[in-house]
Amino acid sequence: MNQHNRSAATIEVRLNGKSHTLPQGSTVAELIVSLPVEPTAIAVEQNRQIVPRSLHPATTIEAGDELEVVTIVGGG
Repeated sequence: MNQHNRSAATIEVRLNGKSHTLPQGSTVAELIVSLPVEPTAIAVEQNRQIVPRSLHPATTIEAGDELEVVTIVGGG
């Protein structure tokens, strides 16, 4: 098989309770930029564990992962 087919592989994850397809090897940081959210005002949970912002670029998403992306709302 050629390399092109391998790079086009996708995985299925649960994102905020819904099925979502991502390119295989995606990171949390790559997921965030693909969403219509303000990257500095969100928190990400992967399999019920908070992913620190500093680890977003190094945290790979695996098939079957459960991800929650929530918007942080400030107020007073």
